[in-house]
Amino acid sequence: MAQSVLLTGAAGRVGTAILGGLADEHEWRLLDRDPPTDDHPGEFVVADITDRETVREAMDGIDVVIHLAGDPRKTAPWKSVLTNNIDGTQTVYEAAIDAGVEKVAFASSNHAVGAFETEERTPEMYRTDDDYLLDGTELPRPGNLYGVSKVTGEALGRYYHDEYGISVVNVRIGNLTEGHPPIDYERGQAMWLSYRDCAHLFDRCIRADYDYEIVYGISDNDRKYYSIERAREALGYEPQDNSAHHD
Repeated sequence: MAQSVLLTGAAGRVGTAILGGLADEHEWRLLDRDPPTDDHPGEFVVADITDRETVREAMDGIDVVIHLAGDPRKTAPWKSVLTNNIDGTQTVYEAAIDAGVEKVAFASSNHAVGAFETEERTPEMYRTDDDYLLDGTELPRPGNLYGVSKVTGEALGRYYHDEYGISVVNVRIGNLTEGHPPIDYERGQAMWLSYRDCAHLFDRCIRADYDYEIVYGISDNDRKYYSIERAREALGYEPQDNSAHHD
């Protein structure tokens, strides 16, 4: 069944992957600080994610929010991280609660746990027989301020779920590239997420029933450091791609 979806940060890479696979599957309202440069499905709202009034208006009639907006730079300074990633996410949750939105899918990141990847585990961490997989139950361990903002976003989701009952899924996105996995970059291959699997995963975030979840957003790669079992169980995620098929 088609849902009414607000997609924040719609013009970014993740938004492009989602819309590329799901443009005709749902009713879309897109929000980004920059106006669109090409055709797009549904209504487009030009606004900053910290514009509380406009974000709240954009929530009217919406069933599900996919929240992607924020500063994506891994070296982003604290001022930008605080404003765009943390304050912006809190603005989205407040607006969603006020509007009676049913679900929020938050674009978290592998950087929320990036510091688990220590020198002691590299390069053995990406072997197919490695039984040490992060699965979302581990404590966060960010490796940069961007990762700190993603951990904070997950915590905000926990609060708004517990306090108000909204369904929340946090997707710790891996290395999203179009067409093929990163070349000569084993870490990127281990956490590769194809555009096709990205669209499918967020479609499951829209359609599935859940309470509060943390899942990893990667394809079904032979070599992986993150488990996709919770995404399978909680969301019905069935990825089609595998970085090993592109070697």
